[in-house]
Amino acid sequence: MITTPITADLIRGAVELEPTAHGLLPHRLPAWARAQCPDPQLLTVEAQPSGVRVVFRTRASVVELVTVPTKLVYRGAPPRPQGVYDLYADGVLAGQQSVTGGTTVTIDLATGATEARPGEPGRARFAGLSGDLKTVEIWLPHNEKTELVELRTDEPVEPAPAPGRPLWLHHGSSISHGSDAASPSTTWPAVAAARGRVELTNLGLGGSALLDPFTARTMRDLPADLISVKIGINVVNADLMRLRAFGPAVHGFLDTLREGHPETPLLVVSPILCPIHEDTPGPGAFDLAALREGRVSFVATGDPAERAAGKLTLTVIRDELARIVAQRAKTDPHLSYLDGRELYGEADFATLPLPDQLHPDAATHRMMGERFAERVFGQLGSVTS
Repeated sequence: MITTPITADLIRGAVELEPTAHGLLPHRLPAWARAQCPDPQLLTVEAQPSGVRVVFRTRASVVELVTVPTKLVYRGAPPRPQGVYDLYADGVLAGQQSVTGGTTVTIDLATGATEARPGEPGRARFAGLSGDLKTVEIWLPHNEKTELVELRTDEPVEPAPAPGRPLWLHHGSSISHGSDAASPSTTWPAVAAARGRVELTNLGLGGSALLDPFTARTMRDLPADLISVKIGINVVNADLMRLRAFGPAVHGFLDTLREGHPETPLLVVSPILCPIHEDTPGPGAFDLAALREGRVSFVATGDPAERAAGKLTLTVIRDELARIVAQRAKTDPHLSYLDGRELYGEADFATLPLPDQLHPDAATHRMMGERFAERVFGQLGSVTS
């Protein structure tokens, strides 16, 4: 087997690569942004490589990717699914593997205390691949922090040429991050990117789509042919701000994006349907009765009457986003709005309910990705051609 170090020219979809004792750690926010908000939730999810791929050309029939995963264990909650590595050969799924070993971080839901237990590197091994020259693309687990150590192959590898596809830069919540998707290439943004034939950089950050200025500045400085921002659910379930602050925060976020991308198509996407928060403010919380039964589910703990004092619900946020986009579009012809219920709405909830009352399941991720591609990429021929 030939050993190849992981280098930046083999990575797509990451914002920054941090050298570690083992190799490289992909990040989806740069170091300066992480330093501005040392929130454990944010630092956990931005280091989970949703949308990040290892890409190369080779004739290898055996490919091994050596990594050090970080697996999260929530004390008092059901076990989390193992992270999955999806390998594509010339665009066709050719294998799926998980990596054992690595670091385990145990989090006590009752106290918030964490305990880390370091472990050894593991490998995702893919055999029986065609011996033809091909482009191999390995999607890293969207739900596991993943340090990249090295590639092992039975034939040499070389960086793949740039695909020449339009660049899609997306920001959203855990739903965009891929929570409850079956694998990294089947999160709804990944499905949409494949359908639309675009290159994805996914800044879906679980629990952290909070209109943070550092996220806007990060996006401002990244290349993009299309930008989308999906705003709302985290603002509500974190009970982060009131209506008075929300509107100016949205304007500020969009203003910052326009500093770097004055004419790039920019799409604002409102929340998908989430019945617990449609008319009930946050904060959101774990459903303790469900946890006692061994299930994860969420509830809204706010009082609908508090809307009069400016507390936010998804209904309020959709109205405000539609108003803001309509106002700005008078002088910004490249700005548009998509109601998230076009991706997942009331009729869908009847047939594909949210298993935990908050996150779509694997089938719903696929449906949302297909719908986004049809509604967005299908209407942007000049961008996606």
